Amino acid sequence: MPGIVVGVDGSAGAERALDWAMREAGLHQVPLTVVAVREVTKSYWGRSPVVGPADESLLGELRHNAEELTQAAAERLGDARPATVNVHVVNGFVVKELVDAASDADLVVLGSRSGGGFARLVMGSVSSEVVQHSACPVVIVPHPR
Repeated sequence: MPGIVVGVDGSAGAERALDWAMREAGLHQVPLTVVAVREVTKSYWGRSPVVGPADESLLGELRHNAEELTQAAAERLGDARPATVNVHVVNGFVVKELVDAASDADLVVLGSRSGGGFARLVMGSVSSEVVQHSACPVVIVPHPR
């Protein structure tokens, strides 16, 4: 997915990341891919984690929420939005799905972890792992001060 990939999970941090990514994609006129992942239960009873089948109703709800967030962000931008925006919803492990979605992207964007005080100074585990494993640059959109 060339262009910009942004991860959303419904949090305020993800909404800020979506706004930032959408502005950046519009500015450079590159495609934007919005990725929402339904985290699966992890089972480590073997050598590798097991991914169960997708629950279609939960994926449908996740898709609806991601599309609403994306539409709201596009409306806030007006004409400055990117020409192409795709919403990609998947069942899996969040870090793996984000890294895979951004494998040929120009940039991946994530929101910072919520919280105040010390928590504001550190990245969450998803952000940290995506930074470590991404094949492209990663932007972590911070909380407002």
